Amino acid sequence: MARTAEGAAGAAGGRARGSASEARRVAIFGGSFNPPHVAHVLAATYAISVAPIDEVLVVPVYRHPFSKELAPFEHRLAMCQLALGWLPRVSVSAVERDLGGESLTLRTLEHLAAAHPGWAMRLLVGADVLPDLPRWHRFDRIEQLAPPIVLGRSGFAATAAEQLDEAADPRPLLRPADVLLPQISSSEIRRAFAAGDLEAVRQRVPRAVLDYALAHGLYGSGA
Repeated sequence: MARTAEGAAGAAGGRARGSASEARRVAIFGGSFNPPHVAHVLAATYAISVAPIDEVLVVPVYRHPFSKELAPFEHRLAMCQLALGWLPRVSVSAVERDLGGESLTLRTLEHLAAAHPGWAMRLLVGADVLPDLPRWHRFDRIEQLAPPIVLGRSGFAATAAEQLDEAADPRPLLRPADVLLPQISSSEIRRAFAAGDLEAVRQRVPRAVLDYALAHGLYGSGA
């Protein structure tokens, strides 16, 4: 059964009460997940395996800040549970639905920090978003709340990681040059769905996600 963020938070709370000095190290893995694909699964698995973290919290956006068209939130949440919720020390959160409105990284992180004072947060991102991070709203504050862990992605320059200022936080980042995740995009998966190219989709999404999308007629796949 997929674990929920509520269950993970409860366990974390119990540990925090037992030892106030031990912080729960949680990497926040946000995104549209429209749909979630195997590179997302590999990213979470790699991070939980080698990064100095205790848990990955998957946070699908509720409403995209740039008005990108998304599949309904409940479908994306369910697909995240199917794709990622079964992994050890990985949980899926509906926090951005609970907050409502447009999804903003800073607002979500501030909410989580207030709700879970025993957490030491990191922000799990791919190398493909590095050039945009300094242009995010209050990225300086985001970096303070959750210093980024950067995962390499095939097709994107690793040198972009040097744009991040590590001086403010000495905790090591995962350098994009070390390991490269496959270059898979949700947009190409949606195009393959719409074109009826299910073989291309099968190579890029978890089997359970494909079955769910077909059953619910998502991405022009037909019911």
